[in-house]
Amino acid sequence: MSHDPNDKKFKNWLDILQQESWQLELIISGFAIYGLFMVIEPIELASLRAENDDNFYTILLYQGLKVSWYIITVNLIAHVILRGLWIGAIGLRYVSGEIDYDKLNYSEKFTRHLQKRVGSFDNYVATLEKYCSIIFAVTFLLVFYLLGLLVITFCFVLIGLWLDKEDVAEWPRTWLAPPLIIFLSLGLILTFIDFVTQGWLKRKKWTTKIYYPFYWVFKYLTLSVLYRPMVYNFLDTRFGKRLIWIVIPLYLGLTFLTGTGFSTSNYIDNEMNTNSYTAGKANYFDTLEQDVPFVDRAAIPSKVISDPFLNVFVAYGSSVEDDVFFFNEDLKPEEDKRGIFSATAEGTVSWSKKRDGLKKYLETLEDMYTLTIDSLDFKPEFVYTQNTQKQLGYETFLDLGNVPRGKHVLRVRRKDHDMDSVYLRTIINIPFWYFPE
Repeated sequence: MSHDPNDKKFKNWLDILQQESWQLELIISGFAIYGLFMVIEPIELASLRAENDDNFYTILLYQGLKVSWYIITVNLIAHVILRGLWIGAIGLRYVSGEIDYDKLNYSEKFTRHLQKRVGSFDNYVATLEKYCSIIFAVTFLLVFYLLGLLVITFCFVLIGLWLDKEDVAEWPRTWLAPPLIIFLSLGLILTFIDFVTQGWLKRKKWTTKIYYPFYWVFKYLTLSVLYRPMVYNFLDTRFGKRLIWIVIPLYLGLTFLTGTGFSTSNYIDNEMNTNSYTAGKANYFDTLEQDVPFVDRAAIPSKVISDPFLNVFVAYGSSVEDDVFFFNEDLKPEEDKRGIFSATAEGTVSWSKKRDGLKKYLETLEDMYTLTIDSLDFKPEFVYTQNTQKQLGYETFLDLGNVPRGKHVLRVRRKDHDMDSVYLRTIINIPFWYFPE
């Protein structure tokens, strides 16, 4: 069959597909909703792991995936509900036909009102069909908009990473990076204005001359080359224009609603951080759950300790390594390898050199940290480790031989610095009960 848009057979084929597309929409929506609910837990877990590791790039990626998940899920569920209502309306039309307002025997005032506002049943069916088809298309358009925003954000991040490199010459910093940042910033603002005003910048001759260079670049950065025909097909109808004005406040409203909750106390809440008076889930290994899978700063096995020793896990953070370099400048490498790396560009380092460096690293950490149970100080003997959630950290064991039975508070402190002054900063206080067997 010919794929020429002007061919009559091709147009007839498209008309048939258009009429039968609701079946494909329902099949795709059903499978998509099932798959979406299967993947949300791994996405949230990976997002939490990225936040725990302070990995900005991975955080950005998974936050984008989470927003896309919510957009697609909400829209597809709404699509299935409306499409089900549409199928029910079609079945009712087969049985009952049109609405006979005379048989309802209402007063003249209500009859005129219903005829004006409700109208014919066929018009109701057609309206449902229109909304179902539009919602299905808008779902994927919104995801592409989000992907375009992520691409632009990554452009800003890459420029920032490039400027942070010490080997970058002065002239690119002065003459290349600022124009790029200004161009991207202006293009982002103009693209947003054009989107909100539904193409106002494309209508005037003077705005066209200014906007066209930004449009030509941003059509690739925002991936609009993939979906422009659908956008313009929306905007050439009054219904499409109205829908775009509805979608933005609708999602802002949903975002606001997700941030609402109910409080039962002025002093106690569900998401308590651990301190001397509260015990949060993220600081005891036996209370870690799927919604709180990672240790917050430090953790111990349980709230009740019966062994004659206390296992203490201290979570790793990038700021810890910065302090290690401050207190032991010999450990600071010539090139900081934290961040994005390429396996092909990595050099080989002997095991003995790595072992010696790790030994000095841990010795510096042990000097930085002080663990205190009530008023009894312990100097830790750390080993590098990972917990069951593959969270990086340092582990030590404290002798509880001199600790009496009852309630105690483990205080984790670390050396910190402000300019040239050095002081001990409290990282966290973890309450526990000691009842030896």
